[in-house]
Parts: sequence; structure tokens; C-alpha cells
Amino acid sequence: MTKFDGIIFDIDGTMTSTNELIFASFNHIMNKYLNKTLTNNEIISLFGPPEDVILEECTGENYPAARKDYYDFYADNHEMADLYPGIYEILDFIKSKNIPLAIFTGKGKEAAKITLKKLKIYDFFDLIITGDDVKEHKPSPEGILKFVGKFNLTPQRILMIGDSPSDIKAARGAEVKIASVLWDSYSKEKVIELKSDYVFHTVGELRNFLKTSL
Repeated sequence: MTKFDGIIFDIDGTMTSTNELIFASFNHIMNKYLNKTLTNNEIISLFGPPEDVILEECTGENYPAARKDYYDFYADNHEMADLYPGIYEILDFIKSKNIPLAIFTGKGKEAAKITLKKLKIYDFFDLIITGDDVKEHKPSPEGILKFVGKFNLTPQRILMIGDSPSDIKAARGAEVKIASVLWDSYSKEKVIELKSDYVFHTVGELRNFLKTSL
């Protein structure tokens, strides 16, 4: 008897080590258009809406050019990012169980597609929900509820896997189970405080859990 009938993954900090690339991409734009450099924490404070919203708010009338520069830099420097070792095998295992596998990310559609395709995991997913596909961004549960509805699943038998407090809050809002991963979370202390259903410190721990749960 499996515990879960559907799995949802976040991208950044969960499956992919993309934070360094994201910070560099935003600072490329900040340097070029605003003549300033932000700290990592200042960039993190902008997170929530997708990249396009942040870029437009920051660059104003220069937004069309800044947007192109952002995604060009993000794609051209993607060697700065990678999958965490063992993630590909986890995705392959989940697919072998023939249960719906989805993404719910705050990234916009373009950045998500670049990362998933360059890291060769795009085709694993039955549904990809980005920050461009919802009216309310995380911590709203809207993206998770889209997955629930599309595959007609029972929320309590879905597992959301993410690294941030907003993933936990979104999962609880949708009444699905939440697994928090801490191998690259920039909010580790806050995540621990929120007491997820499951907490994993290594990819190996998550893999072993899923192999006994699916």
C-alpha cells in the first residue's frame, strides 16, 4: 500500500543548486541598469513573484531590454547550476511507479524551462506549474490545488517536496503532506521551526523514504 498517489517538487534549492546562478543573474541586471550590487539576502527578499515581475519593478522603462539580458545571462551561464547528486535517480524511480509527478515553483515559466531542459529533467514531469501560471504566488496553495484538480487526487495522499517556509505554508493550505529538504535551504532555521511532516537533510534520506513509500 503506497502512502502517496502524487508527488510535487519545488525546483531551486530542492532539486537544483541554482541559487548562485540566480544571484549572479539578478546582479548582472542590477549592475548594468541600476549601477548597484545586491547582497544574497537582499535578492532573497525579492523572491515570491516570478522573475519578470521583479525585473519590471526594478528596471521600469528598461524592463524589455533587462528581461532579455536576464534570460540570456541565465541560460549562457547555466554551468553554474546543477542537479543535486541523486535527484535524477529519484525522479526516475517515481516515474517507474506511474504516479503523477509535478513541479510547483515560484520561478517564471522561461527560467523554469531553461533549468529543467539544460539539466535534462524536463520530460519527467506530468505538470509544471510556475509563478506565471498562478494568480497567487506561494505561500498560496493555488499551484498545489491545480495539481489536485487535474489528476483528481486526495490531498492527504499527495507529497509536496520543497526547501522553504512558503512551500510548507502552501502545502498546509492545500492540506497535502510536506517534506522539507535542508541540503541547500537558505531558511533552514525557519523551516525547522515550522515542523514539517517530514524533514530530510540529504538526498539519500529522501530517496530511502520514497522507496519505502511508493
